[in-house]
Amino acid sequence: MGSIGNRLDLKLAFRIVNVFTRHGAALSGNPLCVFEDARGLDAAHMQALAQQMNLSETTFIFPSSRVDAVVRIYTPAFEMPFAGHPTLGTAHVVHALGAMSTMTLEMHAGDIVVRSTAPGQWQLRTAGGLLATVPAASTAELAAMLQLPTTAVDARASWINTGSDQLIIPVASPADVAAAAAVPELLARHGRSAKRTEPIAYVWAWADAAQTQVVARTFFMAHGAVIEDPATGSACANLGGWLRHTGEWSGAARHVEVSQGDSIGRQSTLHLDIDSEGAIFVSGDVIELGRGELAL
Repeated sequence: MGSIGNRLDLKLAFRIVNVFTRHGAALSGNPLCVFEDARGLDAAHMQALAQQMNLSETTFIFPSSRVDAVVRIYTPAFEMPFAGHPTLGTAHVVHALGAMSTMTLEMHAGDIVVRSTAPGQWQLRTAGGLLATVPAASTAELAAMLQLPTTAVDARASWINTGSDQLIIPVASPADVAAAAAVPELLARHGRSAKRTEPIAYVWAWADAAQTQVVARTFFMAHGAVIEDPATGSACANLGGWLRHTGEWSGAARHVEVSQGDSIGRQSTLHLDIDSEGAIFVSGDVIELGRGELAL
């Protein structure tokens, strides 16, 4: 294959979908670009196309003789082993291209089983692993990173990995979630782990006494600036991992609804389920917004 500047003589069909939409609103949720057939593209071209589309993630579908499809996930800056909203949005497209309503997608993080629970609704099951580590930063340092009082931050903040390593920070109330404002230099310092070089922090709180509703925000960085994600499926899965790791999950099947994106005007709803065996599922609605073709 030639350099990025050379023509490849490819016509690349793509679709724009919104994932984790709320109440059927077409312009809610987290946007995703999905390239239907990425054969002929190498890593450099996929990275350049993700930068071209400039969404939080862009995915590329490849055929597979073993599973339903191979999927590569790119942000504008790097490739990801797994991410929730790209998985569900890509499954919606793979299904539209002819796959069954239950499918297996091969990703760098492992094989992910995805199924349709209703028209336009998709659910993934994490690959099964759960890794948890203690942050190097103290509770006071994490509070300073979020510009919150130390008393607002739960000392059980943890790095959780059910597919993608992320810093999961519980705080005392929805008001603390709303007040959080990540300091760039502190997020860059504390939001990295041995398994993750790109800073990230998932901040959440229970929104009801029954602990069935969560409000959450995800902060990450791009070009030195703090960016907020409208909906983070992988972090929702890691919330399930946090509940298991800390003993907050009792062993009974549990369902939690997560609201995210409200602070940036991009309302999103995610559903977290943990079954009686501890398997973690994330689900949400997907709406296709448009299609197009690139000549490369």
